[in-house]
Amino acid sequence: MRFTYSLILFFTVIICLIASFDKRISFNRHFAAFFKAAILVAVPFIAWDIYFTSIGVWWFNTDYTLGIKIAGLPLEEILFFIFIPFSCIFTYFTIDKYYPMEILAAFNNILVFASVIILSVVALVNVDKIYTLVTAIVTIATLIYLHFIARAEWITKASAVFLLLMLGFFPVNGILTGSFIAHPIVNYNPKEFLGIRMFTIPVEDAVYGYAQFLLVLFFFKQFQKQQHNENKNHF
Repeated sequence: MRFTYSLILFFTVIICLIASFDKRISFNRHFAAFFKAAILVAVPFIAWDIYFTSIGVWWFNTDYTLGIKIAGLPLEEILFFIFIPFSCIFTYFTIDKYYPMEILAAFNNILVFASVIILSVVALVNVDKIYTLVTAIVTIATLIYLHFIARAEWITKASAVFLLLMLGFFPVNGILTGSFIAHPIVNYNPKEFLGIRMFTIPVEDAVYGYAQFLLVLFFFKQFQKQQHNENKNHF
C-alpha cells in the first residue's frame, strides 16, 4: 500500500522511457531539453502545491506514500512534476513526428478565445474558491502568452494531443483521487473547488494539467531550438 503512489508514477513513465530509445523515435536525444523544461515549470507548480497543501486546499494520505516528505509534500508528489510531463511530452513528440497535423493551427484563434472567455467567467463567479480561481488565472495567462506573445502555432495541436492523453489521465488521476482504491491519495477541501468531478477527479485537475503540459511543451521546444543551434555552431 505504501508503494501505491510510486507504482503509479513508475507504470506511467516506464513504457515511454523504454520507447524513447527506439531509433524510429529517438526521444532520448532530447532528454536534456525535456529535463530543463520540466524542472523550469516544476518549480512554480511545486511552490503552488506546497502553498495549497499548507493552507489545506488539498492534503495527502501518507498510507499510500513512502513517507519521505520535502517541504510538506510526499517525494512522489515532487516526482509527479517530472514523470507525468515526461510521458506527455514523449507522446506529443512521437505523434508530431509522424502526424504533424499542421492544419490544426487554423483553429488556434477560436480555441484560445473560447477558452479564455470560459475560464474568465468561471474565475469571476468563483473568486471564493481558490483552486478554481488560481487554476483559471494560470491557464488564461498561459494561453494569452503562448498565442499573443510567443505566437505559438501548435496550441490546437497540443490540445488535441492532450485530449488523447486523457486516456491515461483518467486512470492515473482516478487512482490518486480515490478510484479503484479504498481511500483517495489526494484529498480536496470541498470549499475550494467547484465540486464538479469526472468520476473522482476534480475538473480543475484537468485544467491544471493542461496548463502544465502547454508550458512544459513550450520550454521544451525552446530548449530544442537552442540545442539545435548549438549543434550547428559546432560545424
